[in-house]
Amino acid sequence: MEQFFPVLQRCALFQQVDTGDLPALLHCLGAKVILFEKKYTILAEGNPAKYIGVLLSGSAQIVQIDYYGNRTILSHISPGQILGEAFACAGLAALPVMVIAAENSEVMLLEYQRLVRPCSSACGFHQQLIFNLMQALAVKNILFHQKAEVTAKRTTREKLMTFLLQQAKQAGSNSFQIPFDRQELADYLEVERSGLSAEISKLRREGVLESRKKQFTLLQNPLPEKPKQAYL
Repeated sequence: MEQFFPVLQRCALFQQVDTGDLPALLHCLGAKVILFEKKYTILAEGNPAKYIGVLLSGSAQIVQIDYYGNRTILSHISPGQILGEAFACAGLAALPVMVIAAENSEVMLLEYQRLVRPCSSACGFHQQLIFNLMQALAVKNILFHQKAEVTAKRTTREKLMTFLLQQAKQAGSNSFQIPFDRQELADYLEVERSGLSAEISKLRREGVLESRKKQFTLLQNPLPEKPKQAYL
Protein backbone atom coordinates (compact mmCIF):
# COMPACT_ATOMS: atom_id res chain seq x y z
CA MET A 1 0.00 0.00 0.00
CA GLU A 2 3.03 2.28 0.08
CA GLN A 3 2.08 3.76 -3.31
CA PHE A 4 -0.92 5.37 -1.61
CA PHE A 5 1.01 6.98 1.26
CA PRO A 6 1.32 10.40 -0.47
CA VAL A 7 -2.49 10.54 -0.75
CA LEU A 8 -2.96 9.40 2.85
CA GLN A 9 -0.58 12.11 4.05
CA ARG A 10 -2.96 14.70 2.52
CA CYS A 11 -5.99 13.07 4.14
CA ALA A 12 -7.40 14.83 7.20
CA LEU A 13 -7.76 11.51 9.00
CA PHE A 14 -4.01 10.89 9.02
CA GLN A 15 -2.72 14.33 9.96
CA GLN A 16 0.08 14.30 12.56
CA VAL A 17 0.66 10.58 11.90
CA ASP A 18 4.23 9.68 10.95
CA THR A 19 4.63 7.98 7.58
CA GLY A 20 6.64 5.25 9.29
CA ASP A 21 3.61 4.38 11.42
CA LEU A 22 1.24 3.97 8.45
CA PRO A 23 1.92 0.25 7.72
CA ALA A 24 1.17 -0.79 11.32
CA LEU A 25 -1.76 1.65 11.50
CA LEU A 26 -3.41 0.34 8.34
CA HIS A 27 -2.95 -3.25 9.47
CA CYS A 28 -4.53 -2.40 12.82
CA LEU A 29 -7.52 -0.78 11.09
CA GLY A 30 -8.10 -3.72 8.74
CA ALA A 31 -7.52 -1.49 5.72
CA LYS A 32 -8.32 -2.87 2.29
CA VAL A 33 -8.08 -1.17 -1.10
CA ILE A 34 -10.79 -1.82 -3.69
CA LEU A 35 -11.03 -0.62 -7.29
CA PHE A 36 -14.52 0.54 -8.27
CA GLU A 37 -15.39 1.12 -11.90
CA LYS A 38 -17.34 4.22 -12.94
CA LYS A 39 -20.95 4.25 -11.67
CA TYR A 40 -20.34 1.30 -9.33
CA THR A 41 -21.60 1.60 -5.75
CA ILE A 42 -18.90 2.04 -3.11
CA LEU A 43 -21.24 2.17 -0.09
CA ALA A 44 -24.79 0.95 -0.65
CA GLU A 45 -27.94 2.48 0.82
CA GLY A 46 -29.47 0.17 3.41
CA ASN A 47 -26.19 -1.50 4.38
CA PRO A 48 -24.80 -1.09 7.91
CA ALA A 49 -22.50 1.90 8.35
CA LYS A 50 -19.42 -0.11 9.30
CA TYR A 51 -16.73 1.48 7.16
CA ILE A 52 -14.97 4.79 6.68
CA GLY A 53 -13.51 5.20 3.22
CA VAL A 54 -10.58 7.24 1.93
CA LEU A 55 -10.68 8.04 -1.77
CA LEU A 56 -7.25 7.27 -3.21
CA SER A 57 -7.89 8.03 -6.88
CA GLY A 58 -10.75 9.06 -9.16
CA SER A 59 -13.81 10.79 -7.73
CA ALA A 60 -17.05 9.84 -6.00
CA GLN A 61 -20.43 11.30 -5.15
CA ILE A 62 -22.72 10.96 -2.16
CA VAL A 63 -26.15 10.42 -3.70
CA GLN A 64 -29.69 10.22 -2.34
CA ILE A 65 -32.60 8.82 -4.36
CA ASP A 66 -36.13 9.53 -3.18
CA TYR A 67 -39.27 7.40 -3.39
CA TYR A 68 -40.02 8.65 -6.90
CA GLY A 69 -36.53 7.95 -8.23
CA ASN A 70 -35.32 11.56 -8.20
CA ARG A 71 -31.57 11.76 -7.64
CA THR A 72 -29.88 14.38 -5.48
CA ILE A 73 -26.11 14.75 -5.28
CA LEU A 74 -25.25 15.72 -1.72
CA SER A 75 -21.49 15.97 -2.04
CA HIS A 76 -18.50 15.44 -4.35
CA ILE A 77 -15.49 13.49 -3.06
CA SER A 78 -11.94 14.04 -4.37
CA PRO A 79 -8.75 12.02 -3.71
CA GLY A 80 -7.59 12.35 -0.12
CA GLN A 81 -11.08 13.04 1.18
CA ILE A 82 -13.07 10.81 3.53
CA LEU A 83 -16.45 9.23 2.88
CA GLY A 84 -19.02 7.58 5.13
CA GLU A 85 -17.54 8.92 8.37
CA ALA A 86 -20.65 10.75 9.61
CA PHE A 87 -22.88 7.71 9.19
CA ALA A 88 -20.37 5.36 10.82
CA CYS A 89 -19.97 7.68 13.80
CA ALA A 90 -23.76 7.87 14.15
CA GLY A 91 -23.86 4.08 14.39
CA LEU A 92 -26.61 3.79 11.78
CA ALA A 93 -27.93 0.32 11.16
CA ALA A 94 -28.66 1.27 7.55
CA LEU A 95 -27.04 3.92 5.34
CA PRO A 96 -29.61 6.53 4.18
CA VAL A 97 -27.53 7.40 1.11
CA MET A 98 -25.22 5.71 -1.36
CA VAL A 99 -21.69 6.56 -2.42
CA ILE A 100 -21.06 6.03 -6.13
CA ALA A 101 -17.82 6.15 -8.13
CA ALA A 102 -18.07 9.09 -10.56
CA GLU A 103 -15.14 7.58 -12.48
CA ASN A 104 -12.85 4.59 -12.04
CA SER A 105 -11.76 4.99 -8.42
CA GLU A 106 -9.62 3.33 -5.79
CA VAL A 107 -10.95 3.44 -2.24
CA MET A 108 -9.37 2.39 1.02
CA LEU A 109 -11.97 1.04 3.44
CA LEU A 110 -11.26 1.14 7.18
CA GLU A 111 -13.27 -0.63 9.87
CA TYR A 112 -14.80 2.10 12.04
CA GLN A 113 -14.86 0.09 15.27
CA ARG A 114 -11.15 -0.64 14.94
CA LEU A 115 -10.47 3.06 14.50
CA VAL A 116 -12.31 4.37 17.56
CA ARG A 117 -11.57 1.55 19.97
CA PRO A 118 -7.97 1.06 21.18
CA CYS A 119 -6.70 -2.38 20.24
CA SER A 120 -5.01 -4.98 22.47
CA SER A 121 -1.62 -3.70 21.31
CA ALA A 122 -2.45 -0.23 22.69
CA CYS A 123 -1.33 1.48 19.46
CA GLY A 124 -0.51 5.11 20.22
CA PHE A 125 -2.05 6.53 17.06
CA HIS A 126 -5.70 5.81 17.95
CA GLN A 127 -6.10 8.98 20.00
CA GLN A 128 -4.72 11.11 17.15
CA LEU A 129 -7.05 9.41 14.66
CA ILE A 130 -10.09 10.08 16.85
CA PHE A 131 -9.10 13.75 17.16
CA ASN A 132 -8.62 13.96 13.37
CA LEU A 133 -11.97 12.29 12.81
CA MET A 134 -13.73 14.88 14.97
CA GLN A 135 -12.17 17.68 12.93
CA ALA A 136 -13.13 15.96 9.67
CA LEU A 137 -16.74 15.72 10.86
CA ALA A 138 -16.75 19.44 11.65
CA VAL A 139 -15.48 20.27 8.15
CA LYS A 140 -18.08 17.98 6.57
CA ASN A 141 -20.79 19.76 8.57
CA ILE A 142 -19.65 23.07 7.07
CA LEU A 143 -19.81 21.60 3.56
CA PHE A 144 -23.36 20.38 4.08
CA HIS A 145 -24.26 23.84 5.40
CA GLN A 146 -22.98 25.28 2.10
CA LYS A 147 -25.14 22.79 0.22
CA ALA A 148 -28.16 23.82 2.31
CA GLU A 149 -27.41 27.48 1.54
CA VAL A 150 -27.63 26.66 -2.18
CA THR A 151 -30.79 24.56 -2.14
CA ALA A 152 -32.61 27.00 0.17
CA LYS A 153 -32.75 29.53 -2.68
CA ARG A 154 -36.08 29.74 -4.47
CA THR A 155 -35.13 29.96 -8.15
CA THR A 156 -32.77 28.06 -10.42
CA ARG A 157 -30.86 31.27 -11.08
CA GLU A 158 -30.36 31.98 -7.37
CA LYS A 159 -29.27 28.41 -6.68
CA LEU A 160 -26.83 28.42 -9.59
CA MET A 161 -25.27 31.78 -8.75
CA THR A 162 -24.94 30.90 -5.05
CA PHE A 163 -23.14 27.69 -5.98
CA LEU A 164 -20.87 29.40 -8.51
CA LEU A 165 -19.94 32.12 -6.04
CA GLN A 166 -19.04 29.44 -3.49
CA GLN A 167 -16.84 27.72 -6.08
CA ALA A 168 -15.17 31.00 -7.06
CA LYS A 169 -14.43 31.80 -3.42
CA GLN A 170 -13.01 28.32 -2.87
CA ALA A 171 -10.81 28.63 -5.96
CA GLY A 172 -9.80 32.18 -5.11
CA SER A 173 -10.55 33.20 -8.68
CA ASN A 174 -13.47 34.25 -10.87
CA SER A 175 -12.43 31.52 -13.33
CA PHE A 176 -12.71 27.97 -12.02
CA GLN A 177 -13.76 24.41 -12.82
CA ILE A 178 -16.67 22.73 -11.08
CA PRO A 179 -16.73 18.97 -10.30
CA PHE A 180 -20.05 18.30 -12.09
CA ASP A 181 -21.32 17.87 -15.62
CA ARG A 182 -24.68 19.47 -16.49
CA GLN A 183 -26.85 16.57 -15.27
CA GLU A 184 -24.83 16.21 -12.09
CA LEU A 185 -25.02 19.96 -11.48
CA ALA A 186 -28.80 19.83 -11.89
CA ASP A 187 -28.94 16.95 -9.41
CA TYR A 188 -26.79 18.87 -6.94
CA LEU A 189 -28.88 22.04 -7.25
CA GLU A 190 -32.09 19.97 -7.17
CA VAL A 191 -33.46 21.51 -10.37
CA GLU A 192 -34.46 20.26 -13.82
CA ARG A 193 -31.59 19.99 -16.28
CA SER A 194 -33.52 21.76 -19.05
CA GLY A 195 -34.24 24.72 -16.79
CA LEU A 196 -30.63 24.83 -15.65
CA SER A 197 -29.31 24.83 -19.22
CA ALA A 198 -31.73 27.59 -20.16
CA GLU A 199 -30.63 29.69 -17.18
CA ILE A 200 -26.93 29.24 -18.01
CA SER A 201 -27.62 30.32 -21.60
CA LYS A 202 -29.53 33.37 -20.34
CA LEU A 203 -26.70 34.35 -17.99
CA ARG A 204 -24.25 34.06 -20.88
CA ARG A 205 -26.37 36.39 -23.02
CA GLU A 206 -26.60 38.87 -20.16
CA GLY A 207 -22.83 38.90 -19.83
CA VAL A 208 -22.92 37.57 -16.27
CA LEU A 209 -20.75 34.54 -16.95
CA GLU A 210 -18.90 32.50 -19.52
CA SER A 211 -18.93 28.70 -19.48
CA ARG A 212 -17.65 25.74 -21.41
CA LYS A 213 -18.48 22.30 -20.02
CA LYS A 214 -17.18 22.33 -16.41
CA GLN A 215 -15.25 25.60 -16.76
CA PHE A 216 -16.94 28.82 -15.57
CA THR A 217 -15.88 32.46 -15.43
CA LEU A 218 -17.92 35.02 -13.51
CA LEU A 219 -17.90 38.41 -15.25
CA GLN A 220 -20.22 40.56 -13.15
CA ASN A 221 -19.68 39.09 -9.69
CA PRO A 222 -16.03 39.73 -8.82
CA LEU A 223 -14.81 38.34 -5.53
CA PRO A 224 -14.58 40.96 -2.77
CA GLU A 225 -11.10 42.12 -1.91
CA LYS A 226 -9.62 40.52 1.19
CA PRO A 227 -9.31 42.89 4.16
CA LYS A 228 -5.81 44.27 4.54
CA GLN A 229 -5.80 43.59 8.25
CA ALA A 230 -7.73 41.14 10.37
CA TYR A 231 -8.72 42.38 13.82
CA LEU A 232 -10.00 39.08 15.22
